[in-house]
Amino acid sequence: MKLFLHLSKEEQKERLMDRILREDKHWKFAKSDITERQFWDDYQRAYEDMFNKTSTAYAPLYILPADKKWFSRYLASEIILKYLKDLDPKYPILSKDEEKELDKWKKILEES
Repeated sequence: MKLFLHLSKEEQKERLMDRILREDKHWKFAKSDITERQFWDDYQRAYEDMFNKTSTAYAPLYILPADKKWFSRYLASEIILKYLKDLDPKYPILSKDEEKELDKWKKILEES
């Protein structure tokens, strides 16, 4: 399973502007983000091609709207939770020999 967080061009502009205007976000600013915006449409076509070639029944790709961080995080958590439930993970089971040795290891720990 793959998650792709899709940010609109308008939201990207707002976030980039925020990085320029707010001193506490200057560290996030990269001039390449601005220069790469001129290729927005090219990137969108490349993303679509990637989605079409990499999303499979075995490993689907979910495109999540990411303009609202809280909402994309909610969607991502719901998808991940579903996959974890489907996996139904279990603790490993010790062999009978390993089970028998637990008392031995317990005594060693108690004496140390």
